[in-house]
Amino acid sequence: MKKYFRFEELGTNYRTEFMAGLTTFLAMAYILFVNPSTLALVGIENLPNGVTRMDQDAVFAATAIAAAIGSLFMGLIAKYPIALAPGMGLNAFFAYTVVLGYGIPWETALSGVLASGLIFIVLTLTGLREKIINAIPANLKMAVGAGIGFFIAFIGFQNSGIIVANEATLLGLGDLTSPTVLLAVFGLVISITLMTVGIRGGIFYGMIITAIVGMVVGLITPPSGVDGIVSNVPSLAPTFGQAFVNFGDIFTLQMLVVILTFLFVDFFDTAGTLVAVANQAGLMKDNKLPRAGKALFADSAATVAGATLGTSTTTAYVESTAGVGAGGRTGFTAVVTAMFFLLALFFSPLLSVITAEVTAPALIIVGVLMSSALKNIEWDQFEIAVPAFLIVIAMPLTYSIATGIAIGFIFYPITMLLKGRAKEVHPVMYFLFVIFVLYFIFLS
Repeated sequence: MKKYFRFEELGTNYRTEFMAGLTTFLAMAYILFVNPSTLALVGIENLPNGVTRMDQDAVFAATAIAAAIGSLFMGLIAKYPIALAPGMGLNAFFAYTVVLGYGIPWETALSGVLASGLIFIVLTLTGLREKIINAIPANLKMAVGAGIGFFIAFIGFQNSGIIVANEATLLGLGDLTSPTVLLAVFGLVISITLMTVGIRGGIFYGMIITAIVGMVVGLITPPSGVDGIVSNVPSLAPTFGQAFVNFGDIFTLQMLVVILTFLFVDFFDTAGTLVAVANQAGLMKDNKLPRAGKALFADSAATVAGATLGTSTTTAYVESTAGVGAGGRTGFTAVVTAMFFLLALFFSPLLSVITAEVTAPALIIVGVLMSSALKNIEWDQFEIAVPAFLIVIAMPLTYSIATGIAIGFIFYPITMLLKGRAKEVHPVMYFLFVIFVLYFIFLS
């Protein structure tokens, strides 16, 4: 085992790798509760006709198992201290844009995730995935990441009741005297405090503290006895295999755009995370990522596994940097994280105490972290600033990640052409311009 993971070469040991794996798990454990809440559309009381919720318990199990499988793949195949789980942003796109906004059944949406995973595997094995990543301007990659952050934060503010609908101004401040809103505000303050002082796993601990306070003041029904905390693993029956059953429904223009969005967001989310974590761990060589193909394959295979189980796209987590900070240097760190996700399967009853008010602060904090990409955009170049800004602002205002991407990608070739920089635009961007123009024509 030591030889396989190159412990001596990388200056690590079992204890260090175990603690690093535990640290990574604690830093990203919030996804076990946020993902089921998101995909089950918790906080949305009146669903449009034909829209149904995913089974929350089944999604919890799918989330934990997909995270374990993905992390094992990354640890054993690519040998990186990087954990995977269903991605934030991608789950919001799945739930709020595809299912709630477009009215596409969640079963068909899972088929779209499966299709994107299969395409990823082909692109990875042929080496095209890395080439396509390079075709998209870095400024637009940063804008997409930041825009998703704003969108996720907006969902958090909305689910908590801090921001509500207003007939005069569309949006307004909610009732800050409402007990549930105050609980969400408390959770936000606690989470911000923990993150600011550098507590690893601050988002997860913030959720736990908020849930406990909610139970103490009577806003959340506490679990009763041992059965309210630990139980058998929830059944995957409501979601397992639905991606295959409904695969024939994905061959429409609308689903093509959905699949392209899954592809696009996961493309850059994974690439950015791999580079960030590898840099922190000192694993980059000549500014290149060793075993990049294996890492990308692990990510692609995890997405296929996750879609089969019943969850949105599985991707590499930047929270893995917490484990690297604790000394993790090898794939054994990711293996340990996977084991903790499997252990978490027995704690599904705790879902009942993780309400919208408890998860909202986590969504807002993740939004803050993702919006940091704004600093890397070249705002002083107007032809760049316009499409970047439109991507960022359109996502929360249209309640759609896909629409934000589409608007920005339409304007980018236009502004670059008007500026006399048409030759700097990669042919892929012109192709996407046509695709997204057709997308809006189709929607109308």
